[in-house]
Amino acid sequence: MADYAVVDPATGETIEEYPTITDAELDSAVARASAAGKGWSLDTPLTDRIAAIRKVAALHEERKDALAQIIVREMGKPLDQAVGEVEFAAAIYEYYADNAASLLQDEPIELLDGDGTAIIRRSAFGLLLGIMPWNFPYYQVARFAGPNLLIGNTILLKHAPQCPESSAAMADIFHEAGVPKDVYINIYATNDQVATVIADPRLRGVSLTGSGRAGAAVAELAGKHLKKVVLELGGSDPFIVLSTDDLDGVVQSAVDARLDNTGQSCNAAKRFIVIDELYDEFVGKLEEKMLAVEPAPGTEDGAAIGPLSSALAADRLEQQVNAATAAGAELTGGGRDGSFFKPGILTGIEKGNPAYGEELFGPVASVYKVSSEAEAVAVANDTPYGLGSYVFTTDPEQAIRVADQIEAGMVFVNVVLADGVELPFGGVKNSGFGREMGKLGADEFVNKKLIRVGG
Repeated sequence: MADYAVVDPATGETIEEYPTITDAELDSAVARASAAGKGWSLDTPLTDRIAAIRKVAALHEERKDALAQIIVREMGKPLDQAVGEVEFAAAIYEYYADNAASLLQDEPIELLDGDGTAIIRRSAFGLLLGIMPWNFPYYQVARFAGPNLLIGNTILLKHAPQCPESSAAMADIFHEAGVPKDVYINIYATNDQVATVIADPRLRGVSLTGSGRAGAAVAELAGKHLKKVVLELGGSDPFIVLSTDDLDGVVQSAVDARLDNTGQSCNAAKRFIVIDELYDEFVGKLEEKMLAVEPAPGTEDGAAIGPLSSALAADRLEQQVNAATAAGAELTGGGRDGSFFKPGILTGIEKGNPAYGEELFGPVASVYKVSSEAEAVAVANDTPYGLGSYVFTTDPEQAIRVADQIEAGMVFVNVVLADGVELPFGGVKNSGFGREMGKLGADEFVNKKLIRVGG
C-alpha cells in the first residue's frame, strides 16, 4: 500500500491511494514556498491576508458536510463530531482574521533612560513546516496555519499519511480563498524527506503535533540545524474529583471528557483521581454510563464513538490494556472487534504497572483512589506528561490551590470540553513546549523586532 492512503477504519477498505512526493518535487516546493515569502509578507497588505483567511473560514462553513464526510472515511470520527470539528476550525480562522491587526500591532516600550522611542514590531518568521496528526485533521491545521499565514509566513503542510484527502481539500480551500499556491503547499512526504526539509537552510521553523518519539526526532533535527520548533506531544490528563454536590453531573463530565473523539484526544481526561469517600459511587456510576456506550460506524446516526483511527491504533490499545491487566489491574468492559473498541475502565493500577505512566489513546479510563488533596495532586503530577488537567470541587479556594500545583499547561475547573479559539493550547514536560491558539499561538513563529530610535 502507498504511504498515503484513505483506509476506512470501520471496514478496513482502502478507498484511495496517493503518490508520495518525489525528491525533485519536494525541492521545488521548498524553493517556491521560500521565494514566495517576500511577496506574501511584505508586498501583500495585511488587509488582503485577512480577507483570504476570512474566506478560508467561510469555505469551511460552506463545505462542512462534505469536509466532515472525508474524515469519517479517513479516521472514523462520528459524523456529528466531524461537522463540529470543521465548524471549530472555521471559528479559529475567523478569530485570527478578526484579531490580526491587534495581534500584530507595534508594542511600545517605555524607555528608562535616554530620549527617543522603542517599539517591538512583529513580522514574518519565514518558511514553516507543519507536521500534523490524524486525530483532528482540520482543527490541527487551523490552529497552525491560521495565525501563521496572517503573520506573513509561508507553509509546507505535511499531514498524517491517513489524511491525504482532507489535506488536499484544505489546500484547495486556501488557494480558492486567495492564498497563493506557493504560500501554502500540501506535501505527501516520507519521514526521510521531512528530515531533509528540516535540514534545509531555507526553512525557519517546525510545528509538530504527534507522539513523543516523533517529537524527539524532530526536536533533535531542528536543534541540530538551529530551527525553532513547537511541539504538542499528547498527555495523560488527570481528572481530579475532590467534592461535589452533583455526582451524576461530574460522572457525565468524566464520560464526555474520556470518550470525545472516541478517546483519541491529546487533552482528553484519561486518569480519574477520586477522593476515597466518593470513589465507590463514582466508579459505579462511571461503569454504568461508559459501558452503555456502544461503538458504531461514524456514518451511523447518533454514534457516540466510532472505530479507532486504524487497526494499528486498536492493536496498540489492546496491547496496553492486556499489559495492564497482566500486571494486576482490573478491567471492567472493554473488548475489541476489528478497529472498534468498547469502552472500558481500569482500576487497581499500582505504580510499576505499565498503564500507570502511559497514555491510553482510546475509550479506556483509568481510575485511582486517593485519601487527600495532597495525594490527589501527587498522583496527578506523577506522570511524564503535562498537557491538560481537570479539577472538580465545590471549594473555590481549593480549586485555585490545586490548579496552582498541577504540572500542566492547562487546568479546567468544574468544566470539560471548554477549549476556545481565544484560549492557548499546549503543555509542559513530555507533552512538549510552545503554544497554539489565541494570542500566544500567534506569537510563536514571529520576529519580534526591536526598533530603537534616538531622540
